[in-house]
Amino acid sequence: MATALPHRFPSMALAMLFSFLVVLLLLEHAAGETRHYKFNIDYHNVTRLCHTRTVLTVNRKFPGPRLVAREGDRVIVKVVNHIANNVTLHWHGIRQLTTGWSDGPSYITQCPIQTNQSYIYNFTITGQRGTLWWHAHISWLRVSIYGPMIILPKHNESYPFEKPHKEVIIMLGEWFNSDPEAIISQALQTGGGPNVSDAYTINGLPGPLYNCSSKDTYKLKVTPGKTYLLRLINAALNDELFFSIANHTVTVVEGDAIYTKPFETDKLLISPGQTTNVLLKTKPEFPNASFLMAARPYFTGQGTFDNSTTVGILEYEHPTIHKSSKNLTLMQPTLPSINATGFVANFTGKFRSLADAKFPANVPKMVDRKFFFTVGLGTSPCPKNTTCQGPNNSSKFAASVNNVSFSFPSVAMLQAYYFGQSNGVYTTDFPTQPLIPFNYTGTGPNNTNVINGTRAVVLQFNTSVELVLQDTSILGAESHPLHLHGYNFFVVGQGFGNFDPNKDPAKFNLLDPMERNTASVPSGGWIAIRFFADNPGVWFMHCHLDVHTSWGLRMAWIVLDGPGPNQKLQLPPSDLPKC
Repeated sequence: MATALPHRFPSMALAMLFSFLVVLLLLEHAAGETRHYKFNIDYHNVTRLCHTRTVLTVNRKFPGPRLVAREGDRVIVKVVNHIANNVTLHWHGIRQLTTGWSDGPSYITQCPIQTNQSYIYNFTITGQRGTLWWHAHISWLRVSIYGPMIILPKHNESYPFEKPHKEVIIMLGEWFNSDPEAIISQALQTGGGPNVSDAYTINGLPGPLYNCSSKDTYKLKVTPGKTYLLRLINAALNDELFFSIANHTVTVVEGDAIYTKPFETDKLLISPGQTTNVLLKTKPEFPNASFLMAARPYFTGQGTFDNSTTVGILEYEHPTIHKSSKNLTLMQPTLPSINATGFVANFTGKFRSLADAKFPANVPKMVDRKFFFTVGLGTSPCPKNTTCQGPNNSSKFAASVNNVSFSFPSVAMLQAYYFGQSNGVYTTDFPTQPLIPFNYTGTGPNNTNVINGTRAVVLQFNTSVELVLQDTSILGAESHPLHLHGYNFFVVGQGFGNFDPNKDPAKFNLLDPMERNTASVPSGGWIAIRFFADNPGVWFMHCHLDVHTSWGLRMAWIVLDGPGPNQKLQLPPSDLPKC
């Protein structure tokens, strides 16, 4: 005879089922969710400075849409190209661990997406949270194809600083009245410097200091006595930018999606590619004034540049009366001088990693391989029977790393590497130090011509690397914001003049150096960086001043697979574009 089940069984079963569902939910939260985006590359008419131009955009937005995810999430972005130009997108600062196929630089990790074609970028955000951004990565298309990427901490995780009342994205950019593609195309043909931008922008708006632009002004409305998190991104094409808000001090808490030891400042420098998160504490009472926020260039080179200022307005909302801001005093910020190299060195030196138990700074203490790379400008000879508009009107402007000006191959390097078909695509003999040493920041060599080639450095998996990047004064000392794809690195040292391998390493900071994906080589100076080569693939490294990248200041690292299953480059996706 069957035994009757106890009366309490249904409630036990329900409790077990509920517990099981909770565990599943927790596991899903731990693993992260999958976020889907569709990015249509499309034409869009935009008017700035009384000039209407057809601009290349994502989803007809300028700047482009924000991409929001959490640490641990998988992100899937379907990109459809509706324009005549070839295009790729890069997720700037995302490590792309074993997913180099989704990194985006054209002819490095993929062939570009051609007209009416699509490609799905598919990656997981591992061990990263903070402000990053995405942008086109072919020619100068990123001038208008760009947008913010906000990576929130995992569920139940908090910021290591005060919870803000509100979060605000501030993207700094550049506006050209004419087609930037025509500008760089003509410059590469003539060998001269390209025409500079007509304005800088804050969230796509130039502001009232430019002709015809008072309506196109970004306004940030704030409440007294609150803390705001400003996510600052420099998406400008060719300029490092100072930024300041009149009569306000901010606290820097993050750079390039890495938390920093907090420090206060009333002026910032942000290089193209970099992001900086700051806390803005508003004044406790309504101040009877509005405050300009301004950005203008830091420039130390010898060429022309866009010497103008973009401004937005910080407006306080009155708690009781709706006051018109037109009657309020407008306070103006003081920005450093255009070539304030001393301020820049002092400011960048303030960045320090948290280096605590939760957010350690895993700096390589021992180094397996040391590299010394010069970065700077040079020349290429004019084609026969032609005149050029470069130096002395007898050559073309060029740029190089260790005097090698990088030429893009006609197929993607990552594909050639993966399928063992590198022959005729690239070589692995990139010089680990200058072929001919000289006084890098003093009188340069008589011959300033560069060598052209598609050369890479090969690293064994998990090699600890030290790289010294040395500016040269050939055609003028200049600051170079260098970006390394697929990695963060630690800036262990910086200085002016020529790097001294006997004295300078003793001053390296191996305790809490700043971890970044983009760092500027000082004008007439050097930086030393360290990283573990723990991400297999082909990784682009280049100056984030696009004019210098176009001239050849770029190279590639090839990191071999490691022994473990999660240390190998994944299979190429089936929809990988063809060249």
